[in-house]
Amino acid sequence: MTLPGVENAVREKPAVTERRLHPVTPLRRAWAPVAVVIGWAVHDPDQTQRQLTRLTTTTLLLAIAVAVPAAALYGFLTWWFTHFAVTDTELRIRTGLVFRRTAHIRLERIQAVDVSQPLLARVVGVAKLKLDVVGADKKDELAFLGAEEARALRAELLARAAGFAPETAREVGEAPARELMRTPARELALSLVLTGSTWGTLVAALVVPPVLWFATHSVWTVLATALPLLGAAGASSVGRFVAEYDWTVADSPDGLRIDRGLLDRVHETVPPGRVQTVRIVRPLLWRRRGWVRVELDVAGSSNSVLVPVAPREVAEAVIARVLPGVTVPPDSALSRPPRRARWCVPLWWRGYGLVVTDAVFAAHEGLLRRSLALVPHAKVQSVRHAQGPWKRALGVADVHVDTGANKTVTARLRDAEEASELLRAQAERSRTGRRDAPPDRWMA
Repeated sequence: MTLPGVENAVREKPAVTERRLHPVTPLRRAWAPVAVVIGWAVHDPDQTQRQLTRLTTTTLLLAIAVAVPAAALYGFLTWWFTHFAVTDTELRIRTGLVFRRTAHIRLERIQAVDVSQPLLARVVGVAKLKLDVVGADKKDELAFLGAEEARALRAELLARAAGFAPETAREVGEAPARELMRTPARELALSLVLTGSTWGTLVAALVVPPVLWFATHSVWTVLATALPLLGAAGASSVGRFVAEYDWTVADSPDGLRIDRGLLDRVHETVPPGRVQTVRIVRPLLWRRRGWVRVELDVAGSSNSVLVPVAPREVAEAVIARVLPGVTVPPDSALSRPPRRARWCVPLWWRGYGLVVTDAVFAAHEGLLRRSLALVPHAKVQSVRHAQGPWKRALGVADVHVDTGANKTVTARLRDAEEASELLRAQAERSRTGRRDAPPDRWMA
């Protein structure tokens, strides 16, 4: 027997409208079988070469005539069987040609929605939507949507995650943003030239292959070594320039927005309240110009860079938006390890330092590439005291601070009594910090 009120509620519940991805998606999906073949060929080039020499022209043409339609059919079917829908409580994504998979992404668990447009996608006018969800190891994505549809869906999901009603969320639209900084192309290029890793990988790519050739006289050995080294050199120089070109940081109610990319345009969001650690990095050759790089540890997110290169005062202004109420301590405020610590790490012990303020636990390390890690007290998950036999004999110890991003910041080579007191005090600061921290709220 059904109650009248329940029957009316079921009757009045609106039907969920499922939508498909953009019609160009099958072209992208069709490359999957081709990628498998290419991967097999790269994995075993000798076997691939032997198999290709056995094929006649007729056999090769027949193989292409079968493979191309099969790949096209695969792309079409995977697109046809992929649907998504936004309900009152979740984003539902159904995929799978043979094995069906349904992802139920609760809207209140969404912490960031990124929009990216690879070069060909920009030409066609489509975009990829990536979702950072609390507790998920990898991002769910919708690829591809129309560019306007992707932006509208992103705005709707963020509004729904903020608590807006379904009928209101569609009308909220993109939250306004205020630009905080933009990285000039010339400054970015010069910073890469002044980065030691760029020159290190380039020198290795130019020196190691000739040495291997004279030692082995094997083309495959040289190629197997040279290609990864050249790839690493390109990724640390040209690749970074292309990825970080026109880097723009803007402030909005849904977090800090990052727009970047020369060929592939990416629109990312640093979600409010999810930043666990901020690192200010100063390579040796950048210091004369006063430049720094700002890196992040974000819980449940792959976003790891906030500022690729900028003057320190500009970077600190951006950090103030990520960590409200936090002031970056100057180098003069750092407390260095005791002199006896030099017997643990000769010379490099001078690069370690620590300062604890009312807002953050800040640990410094490095002489050539200096790094200052800032951890808000409210983000500390656990504190650990570590002291091996040699450090115990010298009366020093390390204090490890673990964050919600599964990362650790360490204050190294502290005086043993200071480390014990720091352990107790930091545990208390973390408790009071979590208690007094304001709730993370979007669209405030």
